[in-house]
Amino acid sequence: MHDDNQYLESVQDFAGLAETLALGAHLATHRLGYVHHGIYAGNGEVIHYVGFKGFLRCGPVEKTSLAGFADGHGLCIETGAAARYFGAEVVRRAASRLGEDDYRLLTNNCEHFCTWCLSGESRSRQVEALLSRPWRAAQAIISILLGMHRQPACEQQAGFGGAGA
Repeated sequence: MHDDNQYLESVQDFAGLAETLALGAHLATHRLGYVHHGIYAGNGEVIHYVGFKGFLRCGPVEKTSLAGFADGHGLCIETGAAARYFGAEVVRRAASRLGEDDYRLLTNNCEHFCTWCLSGESRSRQVEALLSRPWRAAQAIISILLGMHRQPACEQQAGFGGAGA
């Protein structure tokens, strides 16, 4: 996440957000040990890779509401990625993968999905950061596997610099 991003902390804040979000916006929400990523699809909906849903259970690429995507956490717009695609094309790319059920934490996670939608390149800055800090990777993986994903709004974990799982 970038420090200049506005972080919305509640569902009440999301109500007005749906009207102002650009189609294809890259959204992020902080969890314990990682940042979750999605693509704004319009009409208050987000397309994202569900990923881990609890202990050793993975979910597919799905469309959900802004509140469902945030899952009780805050939300912000990620502005750091160099985009090759914009607006409806980003949403078209995201929608083309709806139902895909091939989540892999290190090679095909929600951030890989979003960067692919925006740039055509499947990349996760968080995975890159985690792999350079093995002890941090172990902590994040344990948190994800146990489904412990609560974190105070906009508090960043050291070494994550805007990346996601």
